Amino acid sequence: MKSDMEQQSATMPHGKCKKQYPNVILPQRGRGFFGIGIEYPRTAANIGTLWRSAHIMQADFMFVIGQCYKSVRTDTLKSWKHVPLFEFDSFEHFHACLPKDAKLVGIELDARSVPLTTYRHPQRAVYLLGSERDGLSAEALEHCNDVVQIPGEYSLNVSAAGSIVLYDRLLKNGSFGEACGSVGRMESAGR
Repeated sequence: MKSDMEQQSATMPHGKCKKQYPNVILPQRGRGFFGIGIEYPRTAANIGTLWRSAHIMQADFMFVIGQCYKSVRTDTLKSWKHVPLFEFDSFEHFHACLPKDAKLVGIELDARSVPLTTYRHPQRAVYLLGSERDGLSAEALEHCNDVVQIPGEYSLNVSAAGSIVLYDRLLKNGSFGEACGSVGRMESAGR
């Protein structure tokens, strides 16, 4: 049986973090599942950076629509060993493969979007980001259960926006334990 310290070290990149920073706060697993991905990403570097964030924030999977991923240096943790990546050739293909009872959450500056600051994350969520240049396609927006925006007048880099959404999810669902207090709430289990 592993001690608490050994179990925490096993979830950290290269086991170095806790030794170098003994006050580091690690996210704990919450209920449900979530994945994140990009529709028609412009660069492999953005995919790699988002994949690294997905790994750190304990996403269950990553995906890309319309482009195959080619390995780049931005994924310094080799997240492909820990978080599976699914590649879809079209939005239609992706939508047909959504997990049962998962909510599709678009991240977009859109007339129907709600601010991330007040958003209640579903227990079973698939977060979808668009490319920086074009945003989400009309087809994707039409199929989203929710559309959320990060406050601001301009769009962010896609990997930065995805990282913010994942952090917000963990913060609101209590994944950081007592260290961060009770900041927000997840959607109720019955929904």
